[in-house]
Amino acid sequence: MNNHFGKGFFYANLRNFRQFYLTFPDKEICYTLCSKLSRSHIRLIMRLDSEESRHYYLAETWEQNWSVRMLERNLKSKYYECLLSTQKRAITRTNHPKSKDADNFIKDPYILEFLGIPEDSDRKESDLESAIIGHLQKFLLEMGRGFSFLGRQFRISMETSHFYIDLVFYNYLLKCFGIIDLKTKKLTHQDIGQMDMYIRMFDDLKCGQDDNSTIGIILCADKDETIVKYSILDESRQIFASKYKLVLPTEEELTAELECNARFLREAREGCDE
Repeated sequence: MNNHFGKGFFYANLRNFRQFYLTFPDKEICYTLCSKLSRSHIRLIMRLDSEESRHYYLAETWEQNWSVRMLERNLKSKYYECLLSTQKRAITRTNHPKSKDADNFIKDPYILEFLGIPEDSDRKESDLESAIIGHLQKFLLEMGRGFSFLGRQFRISMETSHFYIDLVFYNYLLKCFGIIDLKTKKLTHQDIGQMDMYIRMFDDLKCGQDDNSTIGIILCADKDETIVKYSILDESRQIFASKYKLVLPTEEELTAELECNARFLREAREGCDE
């Protein structure tokens, strides 16, 4: 065979050729996306069972210029599934005309193993913030598309008071500010009320005429879904609460996390139907 077709047609390659043909029968996908990625990228994506997830990772790898190592890391952390989980949560929310696309950009949970902070450490919020600043490029990649960093401990001043927001970003795709409040403990209703106030202040004092409404992310160590259900989080299209994990979870742990989110959504929809 090598004499007739050339080198490289040994068993493993032929098996990969066949798998590629069966996995990507759509010639348009092959020409537009597969041809732009390396064979190492394609081999990783071919292992996925879901056609939707394969198409997502093909597009994101090309558009975001992910390295093979970054793609492998995002596959292990279930990047797409975490994003999809947040999008499904939006089903139970009231439509908001200026932030209707925000659910496509927010993940739950965020995987921050690159910070190098032990999961069982007694950390302060300032320590978490400093670690994020020290690994800002990786944090922006974990945040996803369109986010640009503006500042830490960002001050908003009223006539008699000053308030400081942990991290402030701007998303040029959503055309809105994104503010993050870091919490090293479980989410509380006070945290949600504080974020609601920050968003209102930011919309009033910082947003320009062409900016859409500010989105706020409470990045917390844990959250109680009862707090989520009976707070403004359940209806708000501007406030999001996402957990963060400081170690790369196993596939089983992440699957259990996402199944828990799915179960909460089913119960919420059933409650709305009653």
